[in-house]
Amino acid sequence: MFNKIYIEKLKSNFSEAVRVISSNKIRTLLTSLGIIFGVAAVITMLAIGSGAEKEILAQLELVGVNNIVITPIPDEKKDSDSEEEDDDGATESKRFSKGLDMLDVISIKNNVPSVKTVSPEIILETYVIKKGRQNSVKLIGVSDDYFATSNIEIESGKNFSTAQSENALPVCIIGKKIEKKLFTGESAIGKNIKVKDVWLQVIGVIEEKFISDTAQENLGIRDMNQDIYIPIKTFLVRYKDRKIISDKPMETGNGVVFINGGNSQGPKKRIPRGNYHQLDKLVVQVNDSKELNATADVLSRMLKRRHNGMLDFEISIPIQLLKQQQKTKQIFNVVLSIIAGISLLIGGIGIMNIMLASVLERTKEIGIIRAIGATKEDVILQFLTESVLVSIGGGIIGIFLGIFASYVLQVTTGIETILSLSSILLSFFVATLIGLIFGIAPARSAASKSPIEAIRHE
Repeated sequence: MFNKIYIEKLKSNFSEAVRVISSNKIRTLLTSLGIIFGVAAVITMLAIGSGAEKEILAQLELVGVNNIVITPIPDEKKDSDSEEEDDDGATESKRFSKGLDMLDVISIKNNVPSVKTVSPEIILETYVIKKGRQNSVKLIGVSDDYFATSNIEIESGKNFSTAQSENALPVCIIGKKIEKKLFTGESAIGKNIKVKDVWLQVIGVIEEKFISDTAQENLGIRDMNQDIYIPIKTFLVRYKDRKIISDKPMETGNGVVFINGGNSQGPKKRIPRGNYHQLDKLVVQVNDSKELNATADVLSRMLKRRHNGMLDFEISIPIQLLKQQQKTKQIFNVVLSIIAGISLLIGGIGIMNIMLASVLERTKEIGIIRAIGATKEDVILQFLTESVLVSIGGGIIGIFLGIFASYVLQVTTGIETILSLSSILLSFFVATLIGLIFGIAPARSAASKSPIEAIRHE
């Protein structure tokens, strides 16, 4: 019986709240603007945060948790006029470095106990020919450990065997986009493709991965879906080995040439050697992430000693770059949260103000319903129902606005946004809570009025 009476009261309060709100549509809409924009901001902020978290995790998967990346510095990128003097009085510009090569790979494997695997890479921008059509590709020479180190799964086919790697056999593993482009509607496994002047047999296809422009720019990650991978020994034997000095060093940029204009006693002019490094990249995976910084320091000193004191390489730890990005995005999310909170606060204050104004306008009405038997609790419940209903209406509009804003933001800026049911429910809950909290003061004010004084109010 009690529950039935309570339900009837709720129905009556709801009907009255709808009547009051409907009679002041413009005022109600203006009142709920703060809630609308606040809820939209909350949904958009959570969508951006989820998208950023997904992107960070995806990038972390690509670069690896415990990886150290060593990249060579080609000679043309250095300032050929700068001469840094070392402790022995020798100048760096007159030194000779063999560059980053396979001997460094062997040395790191044999001498650094914290290293788990070492994955060298050589990159060549070339072309692939299939059915008379030529497409630009990147040819990557890699070791057997490359795919495990880079967290790349081979979707179909298999990895390079020991015999294929050691004997420099003409085999390759291709990206998913290459398979779609060259072998539309069919499997590439076992087929042959001509890369530059060499025929290669496809033995595997890697799974397709989404790689954002941000990851490619900030972390130096290639779009691996469009690459062709071959054993590194196959690359050095069948394509190019920069350690082999050309017969025409001045034309190709290999080797070092000093010119003094025929005067053996005159000042020598240094000709840049170009890219004399055998390798284009070296990824070192350590056993424990706690050893990253220490291992990077050991590698730096080891390679500098092996390169005759020349600092012709740079070492980076991708996970540290990702953590910095994550920190920046977290700060951005905090700023968005503050903005959303301010909007909701303003919306709540707006609801409280309009409800207080409504109490003043309806003083006589309050006195009449109190005189015919309504309790203070009935009056409080009536005004709370109105404020919550206004807040819920603004919250629903804000949800649709937030979904729309998230979609527009992703389309126009390229920032990935991920909407979730939990963020929408959270926004709806917050909107309801705001209406409840900021409706308490006006409801108490209405209930505290004396019925006789309220009826006499002009």
